[in-house]
Amino acid sequence: MKLQHRFSALLLTALFLGGCAQPARQLQSEAGNSQHWSGRMALQVQNSQQQSFSAGFELQGRPEQGTLLVFNPLGSVIARLQWTPQGATLQQGENITESESLSELIGRMTGSDIPVTALFDWLQGKDTQVSGWKTDLSNVAQGRLRAERFNPPPEASLRIVLDQDAR
Repeated sequence: MKLQHRFSALLLTALFLGGCAQPARQLQSEAGNSQHWSGRMALQVQNSQQQSFSAGFELQGRPEQGTLLVFNPLGSVIARLQWTPQGATLQQGENITESESLSELIGRMTGSDIPVTALFDWLQGKDTQVSGWKTDLSNVAQGRLRAERFNPPPEASLRIVLDQDAR
């Protein structure tokens, strides 16, 4: 009986640690001028529903062309957003949505518009100004950034924590 309890405890420990593990890198490095980041992001929108979005992510590319993968806590892909100068595609499970507007699909996925071009700069520590947004890049060298939108409503707060190997 003791062996069975030890096995159960070992199995529970392995499941717990597996749930906390970061997903293996899924995006392959591209040739050319492509950046790669991974970590956790949280977006809180101050509207009537007080929307919150929190997930693991992997971002690769540049403002003109790239891929964003969003993961649930167990490391499964829950959304894939890809964009080129011709348009963008959002895949959530079996549902695929196409649009000429990357901003529209980001809003659909997160509940808020996020300035993609500036986000790439912010992740590199460049304090690109965006009307209606205020950024805190004081901890970007430690893999943390914060951006807040105060205009137009609703207000929103974006927090990103990068994985250590992604910096």
